[in-house]
Amino acid sequence: MATVQIAEKLLPILTKPKRLKIAVGGRGGSKSIGFADAFLKKCDDGERLCCGREFQNSIDDSVHSLLTSRVDALGIADHYNISAKDITSRSGGKIFYKGLARNPESIKSMQGVNTLWIEEAQTLSEKTIEVLFPTIRETDSEIWCSLNRGSSKDPFARRFLKPYEDELKRHGYYEDDETLIVEINWQDNPWFPTVLQGERLRDKKNLPPARYEHIWEGAYSDTVDNAIIEPEWFDACIDAHIKLGFKPEGVEVVSHDAFDGGQDPAALAYRHGSVILDVQESSVGRANDGCDWAIDYAIKVSADAFTWDGDGVGAGLKRQIDLALGPKNINIQMFNGGTSPDRPDAIYEPSDGEVSKAKTNRETFYNRRAQAAWMVRDRMFKTYLAVRDGSYINPDELISISSAIKGLPVLRAEACRLPKKDNGSGKIQLMSKPEMKKLGIDSPNMFDALMMNIAYVPVRRKKVRTPQKRAVNYYK
Repeated sequence: MATVQIAEKLLPILTKPKRLKIAVGGRGGSKSIGFADAFLKKCDDGERLCCGREFQNSIDDSVHSLLTSRVDALGIADHYNISAKDITSRSGGKIFYKGLARNPESIKSMQGVNTLWIEEAQTLSEKTIEVLFPTIRETDSEIWCSLNRGSSKDPFARRFLKPYEDELKRHGYYEDDETLIVEINWQDNPWFPTVLQGERLRDKKNLPPARYEHIWEGAYSDTVDNAIIEPEWFDACIDAHIKLGFKPEGVEVVSHDAFDGGQDPAALAYRHGSVILDVQESSVGRANDGCDWAIDYAIKVSADAFTWDGDGVGAGLKRQIDLALGPKNINIQMFNGGTSPDRPDAIYEPSDGEVSKAKTNRETFYNRRAQAAWMVRDRMFKTYLAVRDGSYINPDELISISSAIKGLPVLRAEACRLPKKDNGSGKIQLMSKPEMKKLGIDSPNMFDALMMNIAYVPVRRKKVRTPQKRAVNYYK
C-alpha cells in the first residue's frame, strides 16, 4: 500500500492500542482525512471496519465519499473494490456504514467489527452511547471518535471530554489505560490549505469571537438560535468584580430551583451583592430532599434571604421553608415565573439605552420568568461593555460570576442556550422547558436558580413591637 501521511499529532492514535481514541478540534485540523487514511490502511490489512454517525439517512451522509476520494488521492485504487455502499480490499478487509440514531438496537449487528469510527461524535445521544460501546467487543477492538465540540452539556462531552478538559487545555493531549484524546486544530495541520487560511482570517475578522473559537479553535458552542445571552457576554462576567475593582457587598441571597420529580436535578445559587459566589446542582430523590439541601446551604452561609421557584412542585415547599428558615431571621420570598411582571407599570429601560419606544414592563415582558431572565441578560451585557471598554458602570447594575464555581461550564452552557420564543405579541417570552427539550436543549436548572436570585426584591423586615402595658390610674 502507498505511504499514508498523517499529521504528527495524530500519530499516537495510530500507534498506541487504546479502547477509546478521540480526535477533537476545529475546522482544518485534518482529523477526518487522517482517520480516513488510517482506515484504508486497516482495511488493506484485512480488518472489518465500520464508519458510523448518529444521523445517516443515506450513504451520502456517511464518510464514503471522503474515503473514495482518498483512495484516488493516494493512488491505491487497485487495492480496493469500491461499490455504492461499501469498500472491500483484496486481503478481505471491509469498510461499511451505519446510522446509529434510528434504531440503536441494530447496532448489535456490528459484532465482529475490529474498529468503529464515529464521525461527528458530539451528536451522539445517551441511548446510543449506552447501547453502542459495549457492542464493540472483539479482542483488541477500538472505537475512534472525531468531532468538533458541540455544547458542553452534550452526552458525549459530559462523559468523555469534560473530565479531562484541564489536561487538554494545558497539553492538548490526555491518556490513561483505556482512553487517548488528542486536541488537533488548524495549527497542527502541516498541509493546511491556503484557501482555508483565507477563510479562517475572514471569519476571525467578521464573526463573533465565540463563533470563531468554535469553528476554528474547537471551543464549545454554547449557544442556540434566538439565545438571549451571547457567550462573550458570559465570559466577560467571570471574575468581573476583580477585573473592574468592586467587592461583594450588600444583601446575601440563596435561591433554589426545586427538583421536579423527573431527570432534572435541583439547583441553588448564592449571591453577595452583584457577585455570584456559587451555583450548584444536586441529583436528589425527592423535592423535599433537594429543598433541605438548599435550606442547609442558606443556613451555613448565613444568608439574608432565601427565594425559590414556587411554580409546580415548589408551591408545596412553602411550609417546609417557613419552619426551617423563619426562626433564623432569613427573609423568605417565593418566585412565581408564570405571574405578571414585577412593577408592571414601570418603564423598562433596555441595556442598550434605547428609549425612543419606551414601554412598561407589562408591555415588554410576557411573564415574570421572561422579565427575570432579561434582568440577567441586561446585567451581563452591561458587564461585557464595562470590561471591554473599561468604562464605569454602577456595580449594582452589573453581575460578576466567580471562577471558583465548579459547575461554571454547565452554567455557561445553560445561560447561552436559553432561547427567546416568537409569539406574535411583541412581548419577550422564553421557550418553556418542554419546548426546549424537543430541540434537544437540557433544562436550565442552574441558570434558573441564578435568574431567581437576581430577581429577588429586597424587602424591609417589619419591626416587631414589644407590647407595652397600659398605665393604670390608681388615683381615682
